[in-house]
Amino acid sequence: MSAHCQVTGRQPGFGKSVSHSHQRTNRRWDPNIQKKTYLLPSEGRRVTLTLSAKGIKTIDRDGIDAVVARIRARGERI
Repeated sequence: MSAHCQVTGRQPGFGKSVSHSHQRTNRRWDPNIQKKTYLLPSEGRRVTLTLSAKGIKTIDRDGIDAVVARIRARGERI
């Protein structure tokens, strides 16, 4: 499972960790990615989405049908 949200598009950020001695090493900041299953009433089936915490809140606010329509409009397959 890649660290990428299907609703918001959030993905890892990359940068450096800086120690006390100012030595720099690579690191990455991963988004809070969850796998969540929703019932899609318009189609009578379940869909499993890979979502960030903000993506889950977006679905709670707008509804699963509206969010799935937006994802399909972008050309993604569900």
